Amino acid sequence: MKKREFIVLASSLVMSAYGFAESDAIETREMEYRIDGVPFKGFIALPKGKGKVPGVLVIHEWWGHNEYARQRARQLAELGYAAFALDMYGSGKTANEPKGAQHLMTEAFESGQIQARFDGAMRILKSEARVDPSKIGAIGYCFGGNVVLSMARAGEPLQAVVSFHGSLPASADLKRGSIKPKILVLHGGDDAFVSPEAVAQFKQEMTAANANYKFIVYPGAKHGFTDQDNSERGELHHLPIGYQKEADQNSWREMKALFKRELH
Repeated sequence: MKKREFIVLASSLVMSAYGFAESDAIETREMEYRIDGVPFKGFIALPKGKGKVPGVLVIHEWWGHNEYARQRARQLAELGYAAFALDMYGSGKTANEPKGAQHLMTEAFESGQIQARFDGAMRILKSEARVDPSKIGAIGYCFGGNVVLSMARAGEPLQAVVSFHGSLPASADLKRGSIKPKILVLHGGDDAFVSPEAVAQFKQEMTAANANYKFIVYPGAKHGFTDQDNSERGELHHLPIGYQKEADQNSWREMKALFKRELH
């Protein structure tokens, strides 16, 4: 098997970025890195202090590695985790409208490099001096939800993964007992991008594989229910997406409970 190239080009401490007043309890760094020669831009947030802490990978929505993913990394650091908001598209590319986002997402999937990019980011996170490499989780939003579920299916060495309003990957060749991480799927009851048939198939596959999973549906919540910008995006681009405060808060609470059990 070809050994993956993994190079950290540069990192810099960021104490106040994108208009967000950094908490005194955390520190953040932007990071440029390469995987197999391809440049990426990441963002790491850590709690201040000494001693090892669990690590969490944060995978962005189809819009790309933007401020929303970074804000979630900061929130995880506030909870005591080292969080790495990684870049799945390369060079920090983002989109502001659906056609561009669809292009970037399709390009990422068709590259065949999703797992290599995930693995490279995980190596970066594990290489942090403060991170306990035996306690790694991952969360993903929308496109990122699909990614973390796919990585769980692929046998990645993770303790727990959480999908927030993610699309649901399907695989008919899952072997019983092959999925190791605990899985939490947080799904909007009015998600127009995920059909009831896809939900039923996903649950059937998880059960057949004897996966330890929990699937929670939030009634009335649309696709993208955790991101406050999605309500405006939905109106602007005529998309069935939108923010729901209650679902956002309850889903984050479920994630915290899972990580408390599995990463500590």
